[in-house]
This record gives sequence, structure tokens and C-alpha cells, in this order.
Amino acid sequence: MKVGIVGMPNAGKSSLFNALTKAGAEAANYPFTTIEPNVAIVPVRDERLERVAALLHASEIVWDTIAFHDIAGLVKGASEGEGLGNKFLANIRETDAIVHVVRAHTDESILHSEGSVDPARDVDTIETELVYADLEQAERRVERVAKQAKSGDKEAAAEEAWLRTVVAALQEGRPVRGIPVPDAAPNALRNLSPLTAKPVLFVVNVDEGSDEIPAVIAEHAARQGAGVVALSTRLEAELAELDEEDAAAMRADLGVSESGLDRVSQGAFALLELNSFFTAGEGTIAQSWHLRNGLTAWHAAGQIHTDIQKGFVRAEVIAWDALLDAGGFAGARERGTLRLEGRDYVMRDGDVINVKFTP
Repeated sequence: MKVGIVGMPNAGKSSLFNALTKAGAEAANYPFTTIEPNVAIVPVRDERLERVAALLHASEIVWDTIAFHDIAGLVKGASEGEGLGNKFLANIRETDAIVHVVRAHTDESILHSEGSVDPARDVDTIETELVYADLEQAERRVERVAKQAKSGDKEAAAEEAWLRTVVAALQEGRPVRGIPVPDAAPNALRNLSPLTAKPVLFVVNVDEGSDEIPAVIAEHAARQGAGVVALSTRLEAELAELDEEDAAAMRADLGVSESGLDRVSQGAFALLELNSFFTAGEGTIAQSWHLRNGLTAWHAAGQIHTDIQKGFVRAEVIAWDALLDAGGFAGARERGTLRLEGRDYVMRDGDVINVKFTP
């Protein structure tokens, strides 16, 4: 999963990136510090798997990962090539979801490209440029598809109708994510690849010691169906420089229970409606995986390995907390809480699965 970190110049994107990845992306007090997108692969830790691994004396834990892309700051006019607009838009198009960093802190020593701190204005600037970019692309696409539709191609005709609805919505400033794709043109969204169809998590960069989300941003996120969290990117970056024990102690002193990585990664996964599932055995590797809501044990097997999916026979499944309560797989079998499920079993968040398959 690729998540793009975007926002106005000096909104705190690179500081958030540093906090999330400890990768040390340059963070300076002037626009466009990040020219090429920094990318870091970050483990997504899960306390549930840690407890399962400890119970089963796992040899090691392998975490699923999330790729964070720190993308150059955007300014008004980016859709027309201002600043690093074209590069910004191309980079964000390659991601699965957007983390939109919004400046709300009041540190006057940090310059603002617009001269003042105004979270609502900054959000509108970013979203307007994304809408303009999508509108230009949709108008070009509809011209091409219309020619195919005239030849009698039914899928092209359905896609053309959808695109004209998209163009009308974008002209009104509305994002593409709220426009359903017709069954007759299932590839229409992928063909267009609109920026405003991507799920969004707003990360409000607040003053140290604050976790208050400005009401205007909270209300906007609710209208957009977006997630929103508040954190101080400067504080998180400083904590990222400490070892885990010292960072945990400082978080306890500050009353912060979760790291920035936990809040942002959990929020990003929630955007894509992903469930976590685990594979683990006595004394073997314990591993975390993610799967879209509603998918089955057969799909889960494919996440683990395509050969396991091809040879799927059945799966042993148990909820992670039921496994802990039973004291392990032996106890779960005695209780009957370790179930045998077929390929159509719909996976649940926190399932521990062991797939039986024929090579």
C-alpha cells in the first residue's frame, strides 16, 4: 500500500515523514525542500500479534508494511504547472491513499507560503488544484471515449456517460469519489485514475501539547468521508530520534498513548477498509497481513503465497483473543474454538489462519 504525504509547503510533511520513518528526510524552513518524493517502507505494528507471538514463542515477528511517499509541497496554480505542480500531481497519482498534512500550529518562525496560518484556506487550495487536474484529464478522456462510443461499443458508451457526470461534478468543485462507477464500465475509474477519488486522511499539525482538531477541518473531513487525526509533527519527529524505551517514557509524561505512526498508519488502513489477519505457529514465524473487508480465506491464502491459494484445501481459523484465552492451538482444539473453514469463509479482523493446501 502506497500513501502519499501531501500539503502546502512547510505544512510539516517532511517532519511527519521523519517521525513515521526515522529516515531523516531533509526538513528546512523554505518551500520545496522535498523535490523528489522520499519513500520509506515502514512496518505496521499490531499489539495483538505481539501477544500471539509471545504465547506461541514465535521465532520472530514479520510485520506487514506501508510505503510512505513524502511528496513536494503544492501551491496555488499547480494544476497549471506552478511551483512543482506537474511533478506533484504525477507522484500523487501513483499512490493508493493521501495523507493531507494541514498546518494549524502557531509557530511564527516557520514561514507560510501564503503569509498566514489558515487551515481551511490551505485545504481548499490543495483540493481545488486536485479538482482542476482531474477536470483537465476527464475532459481529454471523454473526447477519446466518445469516438469509441459512436462505433457502437457499449462499454465505451457507459464510460462516456459516467465521464460526463464526472466532468459536471468537477466543474462544480465536487470530487470524483462520490460518483459511482457503472457496472457496464467497470474499468472506467481505473482508466481515468482521478486524484479526487483517492481516500484521504487529514493530519492536522498542531502546537506541541495540543490534540485539538479545528472544527472547520473536522466538519470538512466529515462531509468528505475522510479520516482526521491531530498531532505535532515536530514533537513526533523529536520522539522518533529517541530509542523506544525513552520515547515511551516521554509519551507517558506527555499523556500520549500512541505514536504518530500508529495513528497515521491505522487511519490510512481504515481508509482502504482493510482487515488485519495473522499467521503463526508454535516456535515459527508470526506474521501480519492485510486484506480488504469482505474477502475470503481463499483471498487470504493468495496474500500469503499464490501457490497456497492455488492448492487451497481448507483453513484452520481462530480469533486472536480466543487463541490467547485457550492458551494456544492445543487448548483451542480441545475447546472446539479452532474452526475448519472452506475457501468462501469471509475473513474477520484479527483472525489467525493456518491454510492447508496441496502443493
